[in-house]
Amino acid sequence: MLQAALADAGLPVEAVSEVILGNALGAGGNPARLVALAAGLPQTVSAMTVDRQCCSGLDAVILAARAIRAGEADVIIAGGVESFSRAPVRMHRPLPKGGVPVAYDRPAFAPPPFPDPDPAEAAARLALHMQISREAQEAYARASHQAALRAQAAGDFAAETVPLAGLAADAFTRPLDARLQSRLPVLAGGNAYGLTASTIAVEADAAAILVIMRRKEAERRGLKPLAAVGQGVMTGGDPGNPAAGAHEAALELFRRTGMDLEDISLVELMEAFAVQAMVSRRAIGLGLDDLRVNQGAGRWHAVIPLAHPAPYWRCGSPMSLPGSRAIAPVWPQLPQQEGLERRSFSVPPKLECACEDFSRRGKCLLINIFPRFAADFCGF
Repeated sequence: MLQAALADAGLPVEAVSEVILGNALGAGGNPARLVALAAGLPQTVSAMTVDRQCCSGLDAVILAARAIRAGEADVIIAGGVESFSRAPVRMHRPLPKGGVPVAYDRPAFAPPPFPDPDPAEAAARLALHMQISREAQEAYARASHQAALRAQAAGDFAAETVPLAGLAADAFTRPLDARLQSRLPVLAGGNAYGLTASTIAVEADAAAILVIMRRKEAERRGLKPLAAVGQGVMTGGDPGNPAAGAHEAALELFRRTGMDLEDISLVELMEAFAVQAMVSRRAIGLGLDDLRVNQGAGRWHAVIPLAHPAPYWRCGSPMSLPGSRAIAPVWPQLPQQEGLERRSFSVPPKLECACEDFSRRGKCLLINIFPRFAADFCGF
């Protein structure tokens, strides 16, 4: 995927200054360095792995942009990589000598005395508190899958996808039937407001890779402008209410930039649970009819239907990918939304807000589509 990103940008491996990748499942060592060497980058290229759980991929993009603005690099590979199928088996080392190690699924996200709920249970409590029924969550998931299926059929994801091991499309996207959904067992919460397999993102293996470049370096190489990475916002949140992270980051971004929702052309929201996406939309002010980017029907992009390494693909968490994955499909859409050719940006900059939320943190990033280029990219 890294090789495909460089090929798409028309860059040799020697052009890369650094690799910054998010990884949350603990592949061991420095996964970014492993990726860089496996992709054939020179041994002199440094690499750094970022772990802020589901925010890690977007963190990598923000850190890359900051390094370029600071004059420390010209070309940086940024993104997220994750593999649920090959994630290490985690064990707590026993304190007494001769004790038996205890397996665990996830590390603590908050120390005592702070609450540290399981994300699914926290999402189920949110659904109960906000009175978002199981049926409403299932209807949202059906609509998301239907939109993603239409996008797949139209080839909307083709430019951002690199076929791997014979797989050229996300296998998790599928038609959902209301009768089948109603028979699924509740995985978290009670039956009336609970979460099921159809309203929770699937655990999967995936990666998202982008090439971030200094504008002057792009011009020197004759690369055409596409987008500029704007301001990124990182916020903390209530450890007991992880679902609030993404929309709080978006609202903070509005406060810092003096913008509001009407200044935003496209939004990509990554969530692991349908109820989180629904709550975030409500908090930001996006109605349910303010729909998907790739389907060309409005502002909001599909949330549940694409597999999510941890749970990743468009819904929200392997664990490190969502942020970097959120950026790739939106940039090409902005000029299309205005009916413009990609090369003729004669309107004021349009903005995208890419948000993600997990483990009590939020992140939001503005992408400016502007005639003077600062970044090029390729996905997966």
